[in-house]
Parts: sequence; structure tokens; C-alpha cells
Amino acid sequence: MHELSIMINIVSIVQEHSQDQRVVRVKLEIGKLAAVVPDSLRFCFDVCTKGTNLEGAVLEIDEIEPLGECNLCMRRFPLDLLAVRCPCGSRSVKCVAGEELKVKEMEVE
Repeated sequence: MHELSIMINIVSIVQEHSQDQRVVRVKLEIGKLAAVVPDSLRFCFDVCTKGTNLEGAVLEIDEIEPLGECNLCMRRFPLDLLAVRCPCGSRSVKCVAGEELKVKEMEVE
């Protein structure tokens, strides 16, 4: 379960930026292609924040849908990994959303 090491890093980042103020809310953005299980992160959050200035904080997770962009027509469209093809027919597609894993916001007292 690599979510534990990910959450340890997230807690460390939030602690560094909160400057020892009590954190009441943390908001993450996680792409559905990031290979991270949100429920596992939620469990790890409670474990990793115990005894820190984040203990008792609310964890919010926004899951980002995969989005592709065609290199030919520049159209953006929902990315289906089973058949990566632009509606124009091109297979020259790049992923522009859905791989995120970042701390979007934090709220302190």
C-alpha cells in the first residue's frame, strides 16, 4: 500500500506550509489515472495526522477525470484508456488531466 508513504509526504508538506498553526481542512486533487486509492488515503490520513497539528482535520478529495488532447486538431475530450482516439480519428493524443496528485488547499485556524 503505497498510499501510506504518499500520505506521510502530504502531511509533511502541509505541516511545513502551516507553520505550526492548527490545520482544520486539507483538500487534495487526485487524478483517476494516478494509481492512488482515495479510500486508502483517507484511512492513512487519520493514522498519519495523529499527534500533529493536522489531527482532527477534514480531508477532502476531488477526483479528476482523465482528459485527452489531440495533437492534430487540439480538441480536448474525455480520455478512455481502452481506445485512445480523438473524435477526429487521430491516435496522436496526450493526457492533459487525470494524473494529478497535489495538495490544492489547506485551511488553518
